[in-house]
Amino acid sequence: MKRLLCFAQPIVFLSVFFVFVSPSSVRSDPIGFETITLPELGGTIDLSAPQPLSVSPDEVKQWVQRAATALTHFYGRYPVKNVSITVLPADDGDVQGGVEYDGRQIEIHLGRDTTHADLVSDWMITHEMFHLSQPDVEGDYSWMSEGMADYLEPVARVRIGQITPERFWGDLVEGLPQGLPQSGDRGLDNTHTWGRTYWGGSLYWLLADIRVRQQTHNQKSVRDAARAVLDAGGDGSQTWTIDHLLDIYDCGVGVPVFKNLHDEMGSKPVNTDLNALWKSLGVVDNGRNVTFDDTAPQANIRRGIVAPEK
Repeated sequence: MKRLLCFAQPIVFLSVFFVFVSPSSVRSDPIGFETITLPELGGTIDLSAPQPLSVSPDEVKQWVQRAATALTHFYGRYPVKNVSITVLPADDGDVQGGVEYDGRQIEIHLGRDTTHADLVSDWMITHEMFHLSQPDVEGDYSWMSEGMADYLEPVARVRIGQITPERFWGDLVEGLPQGLPQSGDRGLDNTHTWGRTYWGGSLYWLLADIRVRQQTHNQKSVRDAARAVLDAGGDGSQTWTIDHLLDIYDCGVGVPVFKNLHDEMGSKPVNTDLNALWKSLGVVDNGRNVTFDDTAPQANIRRGIVAPEK
């Protein structure tokens, strides 16, 4: 298989443009047009919040900046040259209802109960930014793109300390059972339930990460696969075939993991023994949180997945 040539990405500045409009009767903050620059992030983000929100403009900016920082560390650059992000109000709750369009635009809602702590712990804006970084896939393969964003989002955040390893593994322990096949399942390609699309897709990416690390002695990971696709021009503005996407993923890691795993899980249900998986990785669930067993046979793989960025 022909390998992709990797080129160093230039360090440029991310200019973020914010426009906030708020009636004075709702907030007294001085809100207007502001431009800031963030060193070492490539691309521009145009951020607007045209309605009054329960959090301040500075808090919204910091929220977007944290997500952009996670992606930039993951890829070595921001994945697109420009994206417009619109923050809209919702009646209730906190962060909710994000959607990405064609690698160019993100809309996301903040409920009237949103607090600073909600923004700090939020994962949705990072999830939507990851959709900017990988192509859509022709056909019924939404599980591939949603699984990608679901898995890479916490990987990127844990590796720069935005979340803890305990939260990373705890969320997977809690959520992944929802992605296992149920009665009547016909594989990831043909079963379009919420659980199989999001958590089933995330399980595929976790298993791919583990296999890549096993076969490359922890030297490669799914980050290399995702970077290879982005470097080949496969950002969110593109639509690729599933075969082309899998080929480039495997090219990026140097082993045929993604295609083989799709052959296994795409057209038929595969029951993954999650308890055995956690035991092999040394992830110990005590019912309230998780701890780690460093004597487990694949503890080095577990540590590699959440290892801090170098």
